[in-house]
Amino acid sequence: MSSTTDAAAPLGERTRVGRASRSAGARLRISFWFAVPALVFFAAIVVYPTVQGVYYAFTDWSGLGSEINFVGIQNFVSLFSSPDTSGALWHTLLMAGSITIAQNAIGLLLAMGLSSRIRSRNVLRTLLFAPVVMTPIIVGYVWQFIFVPGGAFAQFTALLGAKDGGLNVLGETSTAIWGIIAIVVWQYAGYSMVIYLAGMQNIPEEVTEAAALDGAGSVKRFAFVTWPLLRTPTVINITLSLITSFKLFDQVIATTQGGPGNSTQTLSTLLYNEAFLYNRYGYGIALGLIVFILIAVISFGQMRVFRERG
Repeated sequence: MSSTTDAAAPLGERTRVGRASRSAGARLRISFWFAVPALVFFAAIVVYPTVQGVYYAFTDWSGLGSEINFVGIQNFVSLFSSPDTSGALWHTLLMAGSITIAQNAIGLLLAMGLSSRIRSRNVLRTLLFAPVVMTPIIVGYVWQFIFVPGGAFAQFTALLGAKDGGLNVLGETSTAIWGIIAIVVWQYAGYSMVIYLAGMQNIPEEVTEAAALDGAGSVKRFAFVTWPLLRTPTVINITLSLITSFKLFDQVIATTQGGPGNSTQTLSTLLYNEAFLYNRYGYGIALGLIVFILIAVISFGQMRVFRERG
């Protein structure tokens, strides 16, 4: 009697497992059919235009008409041999590096200052975050009026002794790119501040209090306690800053349109000019593909470095 029960138990268990497996398979098939409309929509809106864009990068299509000729890698050869591309790439890298460093440094300082228990911290947080919600092109136009000859900044620098009625920041080839960098940092420093503030709020007060009891000053507490625990907000901020900087377009168009003398031409503005002003759509798409690969490589490399160090 005992041996019969022992033999039946595994069989029952296998039966239950088989039924559960068939039930899970049925639920999976039902879920798949519910997802089909979303997958079709995603393929039509995202996948198909992306594949089509990659194809256009290997053609001489002007963006108008139906005449499309396959030219192989000719667009990429022309791009890598063009001084306009190398200049735009240098300006983009300079902006990306400067904006990322300045925006994160200022955002971190603001977060440290506003994490203290001052009465007006909520009002200051709101004011410093306000530029983030403004349209980038509107911000560019506003700062163009500030930097214009005879504007507020020119008058201020004239009071400090600058010659010729003050500095014309956006009108000089040596200063125009730094003017745009200042505009972007002014707009997005509050964004970095909010992310750092969120990270600081997750740091237990007991940890910093224990460090203080051990005699660590404010500098040591930040260097050895606070800063290591802000690794995740730092990775997020750097990644977002780099992506935003590589796509920088609105502020440049609103202030300098790539000038003076191509001194502020970026990869995004060059892409726009080639594709829509000079009717070299295939050439512009090839440039866009290079920008996409560049952003993907830098973002992946940065995430890998931070992961290994963590």
